[in-house]
Amino acid sequence: MMANKELMSKITSLCKRRGFVFPSSEIYGGFGSGYDFGPLGVEMKNNIKQAWWNEMTKKHDSMVGLDSAILMSPKVWQASGHLSAGFADELVECKKCHKRFRVDEAENKCPECGGQLTKPRKFNLMMKTFVGSVEKEATTAYLRAETCQGIYLNFQNILNSMRLKPPFGVAQIGKSFRNEITPKDFIYRTREFEQMEMQWFCRPEEAPQYFDYWKEQRMKWYFSLGIKKDNLRTVEVPPKERSHYAKRQVDIQYRFPFGWQELEGIHNRGDWDLSNHAKHSGKDLSYEGRYPHIIEASAGADRSLLAFLIDAYHEVKGGRTKTTEAKKEIEVVLSLDKRLAPVKMAVLPLVKNKMDLVKKAKEIYKLLKSHFVCQYDEADSIGRRYRRQDEIGTLFCLTVDFESLEKKDLTVRYRDTMKQERVKTTELVEILKEKLDV
Repeated sequence: MMANKELMSKITSLCKRRGFVFPSSEIYGGFGSGYDFGPLGVEMKNNIKQAWWNEMTKKHDSMVGLDSAILMSPKVWQASGHLSAGFADELVECKKCHKRFRVDEAENKCPECGGQLTKPRKFNLMMKTFVGSVEKEATTAYLRAETCQGIYLNFQNILNSMRLKPPFGVAQIGKSFRNEITPKDFIYRTREFEQMEMQWFCRPEEAPQYFDYWKEQRMKWYFSLGIKKDNLRTVEVPPKERSHYAKRQVDIQYRFPFGWQELEGIHNRGDWDLSNHAKHSGKDLSYEGRYPHIIEASAGADRSLLAFLIDAYHEVKGGRTKTTEAKKEIEVVLSLDKRLAPVKMAVLPLVKNKMDLVKKAKEIYKLLKSHFVCQYDEADSIGRRYRRQDEIGTLFCLTVDFESLEKKDLTVRYRDTMKQERVKTTELVEILKEKLDV
């Protein structure tokens, strides 16, 4: 069993080396907790978001979408409780090295240098900015700390424009920002992150049953995309540890190399949000004389990507490609679900110094590129090229060999089974679409 620190080191190395995730502002020494999603990372994250969006809007009745603004009136955050002590971490500072830590991460001394710590004080997590040409208190605004507030503000707009009535849901994907004291664990805890949130509006008496329903649905979604059942669990959060708005809270946790950590939160928010925004805005946000209760499913796109990568990662010590050079190496395979794999197929001429093979392979690549995310690769031996594609989770390797020129076909190699079969080039697009369910 690979050590946890070793696994995380290999994941972060793979992410940079193969174009999944890069450190932000790296040429300037980096910027704490900031990351850029590279060519493969952005494809994979888009696939995750698309899978979530399809799940929410296509598989469930009475579900609509929204894309609300990042910048909103500061009154929104006052009403939601984010500017109060309820949305703050307790912070301690080392008197010796002056590093800051959350209280739950430090005991009686600094975890870095062993120095004495200050007394805890509240540290609000909202990120402040200024709107307008003059930096004064009247122009203070905040980057949103969660995407859901935009949904609550538009409750009546959605209700009326879409002619809906509870129960119904609103799905939204977007960036949020929190001034985390100690961002850590690669892309798990950062100050800028992307959320996939669903808010389900229902009658108060229906809230308990919908809470259980959405908890079950969300677990099924992760399993359907390949997460191993032993690596996912639900944890009931006790009243003292719940978010300030939650009547009930269950965390869906993944077994990361750095421990069991939250992947998604399922919350019964009651009527906290609608009633508070109605009170502070003076607008009627009720339905038939009472406020609907809200069941929330709040997931992180970045955290999900990390979990899917870790779960799919495995190493094979030689023998997989049955070549002399392969037996001397550890081969890495990302067994990603076909919906999540950033590259669906790679087109490979058997050798690169035969121009007729290269020409045919490039023709096939051009044909496929308009239908699928694919790569063309002619560098190094065919075995090395197979292994490069396995390392990024590519589902199919399409090899153009000398027989292809005569029979107008090619070899399709499957990532997980390594099975190979010959397919006519005239049938290739339809066969691959069938295998990918597109």
